[in-house]
Amino acid sequence: MAGEADVLARESAAAPAPSVSAILLPTGTERELRLDLFRGLALWLIFIDHLPPNLLTWFTIRNYGFSDATEIFIFISGYTAAFVYGRAMLESGFMIATARIMRRVWQIYVAHVFLFTIFLAEISYVATSFENPLYSEEMGIMDFLKQPDVTIVQALLLRFRPVNMDVLPLYIILMSFLPLILWLMKWRADVALGLSVMLYAATWQFDLYLTAYPNGFWAFNPFAWQLLFVFGAWCALGGAQRMSRILSSRITLAIAAAYLLAAFFVTMTWYWPQLNYLMPRWLEQWMYPINKADLDVLRFAHFLALAAITVRFLPREWPGLKSRWLRPLILCGQHSLEIFCLGVFLAFAGHFVLAEISGGAGLHFIISVSGILIMCAAAWVFSWYKRVADKNATRTKGFGGNADMAGGGA
Repeated sequence: MAGEADVLARESAAAPAPSVSAILLPTGTERELRLDLFRGLALWLIFIDHLPPNLLTWFTIRNYGFSDATEIFIFISGYTAAFVYGRAMLESGFMIATARIMRRVWQIYVAHVFLFTIFLAEISYVATSFENPLYSEEMGIMDFLKQPDVTIVQALLLRFRPVNMDVLPLYIILMSFLPLILWLMKWRADVALGLSVMLYAATWQFDLYLTAYPNGFWAFNPFAWQLLFVFGAWCALGGAQRMSRILSSRITLAIAAAYLLAAFFVTMTWYWPQLNYLMPRWLEQWMYPINKADLDVLRFAHFLALAAITVRFLPREWPGLKSRWLRPLILCGQHSLEIFCLGVFLAFAGHFVLAEISGGAGLHFIISVSGILIMCAAAWVFSWYKRVADKNATRTKGFGGNADMAGGGA
């Protein structure tokens, strides 16, 4: 996740895919900065949404529609992962590509376990030092404190997760099935997408889900969220090119704009109940609840509408993508695994400061901005180190793209 797009620029100039494959990889020699930009934006929005409500919360997209930053993050992750490892599968075969994917899955799993350990230590220290057990309860680690031996095993099995740690387990599961997804897309890309849609429909029809410890179910149901991941992979491997005429249609633009406008008015009724009389009773009964855990179709459609308008008005060649003002967002997107983990840590630190110090809206704003600045500084350090490491690797091994570099390299 932390940069499967790291090889987009280097890999895109490689030999073309065999004509017998259903996979159609994009051509070009420049990195797709729009992916980095919006993945970095998603990381910022996730961090802000993890903090207690404040002024910056009103700048996150979840307040103005059905979807939020999670949809952006999962779609782009599927897109970049499929681009990198799809090319690896075409050039090196199924077994080599699978080995590289499993290596990446292991890296993400280790990052999740490390983040889990640090997160528990952070919460436990704060709860003990300030004699406030509410921190442990609010962050969902009370079961760990009662039965640490059992809870650690459940955490290693991805069944126990404290608050704000649901995205990485979802991504681990989705990446584990990426070899099968790519194999199907190499055979028939549209069939692979169709099977994904069928699994999504079966999830809703038969209530498929994964259980969590000590009770409940996963906050992000992999049986449902796989649709967004597979759709991103399908777009990366030729689907977006095949849809180019549809995306450029004025009818598509009008439908997308109308849907976003309707979603905006609906969400306004959540914050101003006096507007509820404008909502027909039959419509409320049909659309509510809008289930995030199972990726409600209204959320998926809202994301599609946002993506259609974004692609229409933000072309790949937009000069602003190379502006120094957007550079922090792009750097965060290029190192998403590290920045996501840092964001989870900073979100609890900010939550603690706001709970212990009564500073009002001003302190909320300062903590939110400070967290974003720390994330940007960390992304700059990671980028600087990667440039130095790449220069050393070039001198010792020579230049050459390698699918093993997907997601940040070794």
